[in-house]
Amino acid sequence: MIEAVPLKGSDSHFPRVMVVDDEECIRETMHELLDSEGISALIVAEAGDCLRLLREGFRGLILMDVMMPGKDGWETIREMKKEGLIQGNIISMLTAMDVPDERLEGLKENVIDYIIKPFEPSELIASIRMYLKLLDRIQSGA
Repeated sequence: MIEAVPLKGSDSHFPRVMVVDDEECIRETMHELLDSEGISALIVAEAGDCLRLLREGFRGLILMDVMMPGKDGWETIREMKKEGLIQGNIISMLTAMDVPDERLEGLKENVIDYIIKPFEPSELIASIRMYLKLLDRIQSGA
């Protein structure tokens, strides 16, 4: 299921953040938090929806859960690389693990950050705003 956070204020016409997490409580929390900050987002429960939105043209910040049933976050990144969907996106992994899995060294180059759950809302919003500024610079070629 895909939920779109309503657009607010001067934010872009299209959502610039995608949250991919199988836990309903995380999706609801992220929806409320991003909405309250006026950040437009797509909230999805599984990797398949994430990949479909990327194929349809989404480019932006992706906050992706590491451990999900079916295709996990790392498998999703592999698929993104295989299909050429990495470019134009910034990926931050949401994880309950303190230390990233060393076996995934080859995929870490595609991840800007790891956000440990449970997260502090104000720190998360500050990170999201910083990554969106970085995304603007990347997309403008600056």
